[in-house]
Amino acid sequence: MQTIDAKTPPSSRPLINLTQGDITSRLVQALASADGLLGAHCIHELWMRGEMSLNIERALERLWARAAPSVPDWLPMRYIEWLPTLYEVTLEFRASAKGRSNIYLVLLDYQDRDGAYGVYVGMSKYSPAQRFDQHKAGIRAAGSVLKRGIEVLTGPTLHLQYIKRLEAARIEEELAVALASAGLLVKGGH
Repeated sequence: MQTIDAKTPPSSRPLINLTQGDITSRLVQALASADGLLGAHCIHELWMRGEMSLNIERALERLWARAAPSVPDWLPMRYIEWLPTLYEVTLEFRASAKGRSNIYLVLLDYQDRDGAYGVYVGMSKYSPAQRFDQHKAGIRAAGSVLKRGIEVLTGPTLHLQYIKRLEAARIEEELAVALASAGLLVKGGH
């Protein structure tokens, strides 16, 4: 197991070589000590392995209740069935140069319409959290995010922050197409 610290991205899956029992044991330990970082990595690994949604939802609820101040912002607040697919597809994209643009993803709630979640793909010079707040405040807002955006999905795009604008524009468009091809409901990407 690699060392876990605040800079360990979820995509590195530092607990991948542990057994299910070891991960569950570490999750119990994280909950007992209010260690949001370790708990987040435990839940993330179980999620990536296809753990039952009910178990993930319960673990998320307990972690947020017990260790909210130390839970990293990349851990979603609710269960999303296709999170492993989102990581898999997003990790295929790489940027070759540093810049000032960021790729971001926003979870969209279509539960009232077709019982599903969707994802908005965007790019901005602002951080994903700042841009989400702008959308929700109606500042250059995409209607889908303004009306249905419920949280930023930070983890899958951590490697696509501070990249050149031209690359960000290309990746935004190609990522939206790739996610739609993987069966996700996608908005944005233009």
